[in-house]
Amino acid sequence: MSASQLVALAGNLRAVWTAPSTDARLKKRIVRTLIHEVVADLDDVASQIVLVIHWVGGVHTELRLPKRRRGQRNATPDDIVEAVRQLVLIANDDVIAGVLNRNGLTTGNGNRWTRERVTALRSYRRIPVFRPQIDGFEPWLNLGGAAKLLGVTPKTLRLAAEAGEIEGTHPLPEGSMDLQPFKTRVPRSASDP
Repeated sequence: MSASQLVALAGNLRAVWTAPSTDARLKKRIVRTLIHEVVADLDDVASQIVLVIHWVGGVHTELRLPKRRRGQRNATPDDIVEAVRQLVLIANDDVIAGVLNRNGLTTGNGNRWTRERVTALRSYRRIPVFRPQIDGFEPWLNLGGAAKLLGVTPKTLRLAAEAGEIEGTHPLPEGSMDLQPFKTRVPRSASDP
């Protein structure tokens, strides 16, 4: 490939690379044309992988990537663990598994959630199990349960929680809003009974 062809390719590289008609084979040819070699090294002190790209034409680029810790590939992401910590306040492991699956979340190995997998995660992360209160006085309730208890519509209660008038969490987009209905009085709207 001549120098003028390389310059022309560089000017249109983004368009060629992102074009729907560009297949993997062409992308590989482009990469092989532009890159002479890639040298990888480990920086154990910084826990990083150091890549040095030797481009055709003599320029070098260094990239540093975080090195995975042992077992990190299979680890459940922290945001899912935090969601389970919130959901366990109002739901058992079966319900939590269903909520995680409805949100399209998977385990660290890419599996769907089951009651057993939620139980294993809770056990490993020392998250307490959901236990209904003996006296029936639950400090945390889902939106529907709290609305029924307070005699307001779920919409009124959700709006009050979003406005900060009542403490609540919404750990996942597709799932329940968890509320502490006894901490704050919720104003009734005109549409409430």
